[in-house]
Amino acid sequence: MSSSVPGDPARVRREPPLFRRVEVRRVVGLGPRMTRITVGGPELEGFTVAEPAASVRLLFPDVPGASLVLPVWNGNEFLRADGTRPTIRTFTPRRVDSDAREVDIEVVMHGAGPAAEWAQAAEPGATAALSGPGRGYTIDPGASAFLLVGDESALPAISQLLEALPPGAPTHVIVEVVGAGARLPLGEPPITTVEWHEVAADAPPGDAMVDAVRSAELLDGVQVWAAGEAAAVQKIRRYLFDERAMPRTQTTIRGYWKRGRAGVDGRSD
Repeated sequence: MSSSVPGDPARVRREPPLFRRVEVRRVVGLGPRMTRITVGGPELEGFTVAEPAASVRLLFPDVPGASLVLPVWNGNEFLRADGTRPTIRTFTPRRVDSDAREVDIEVVMHGAGPAAEWAQAAEPGATAALSGPGRGYTIDPGASAFLLVGDESALPAISQLLEALPPGAPTHVIVEVVGAGARLPLGEPPITTVEWHEVAADAPPGDAMVDAVRSAELLDGVQVWAAGEAAAVQKIRRYLFDERAMPRTQTTIRGYWKRGRAGVDGRSD
């Protein structure tokens, strides 16, 4: 709920874009750990995304096949008319086709969580709703190099960034995945080093990518983008700021999900 202090008006969060009703058009498995859901519909008329690694909120029924009721913004969050929270998850809009009025969403299939369960059951015609876009990443064309770091939840955003980075800038990519089967093809600029770290399903999330960042060469003027499990990227943040004294203007670090919280199947930022 919104907070306030004595004598001050109640603080409210900026209202995000309203939800647009969509339906599932296609479901494509990208591997054992990722599924691409294409949603579309006439309400996506005019929907555009200007920057890579942006976000959208996806609303879907609590039970697959149930009717979808759009929530109302109360100044702090989206709620149903009865005050309960709807099932909403945040994802990277991997592909936007304005002409076809379609958006691709890629869901981590880890075996638990509302979005993974919804994606597992999704068939063409299933209803959902989409709100966005949220903030993306502004690429510095003058950066000397780029370091992109993430886990499986960040793979769609990393793929977009690689497609958008200026050609010729040295780019180092660090990705932590659960098993070799979770690797996905990445659109790579001409100068790229991709470092995959395969971990067991029961391994502490993020430890491998944190260790990899500590071992990485950080060129002068490098721009760092990192996203994934919240505690892990916080360790990366502290390392870059406290131990390497990197200016905050050179970093974009986002917690996409939290270990132990239900619904680790996409982004939660």
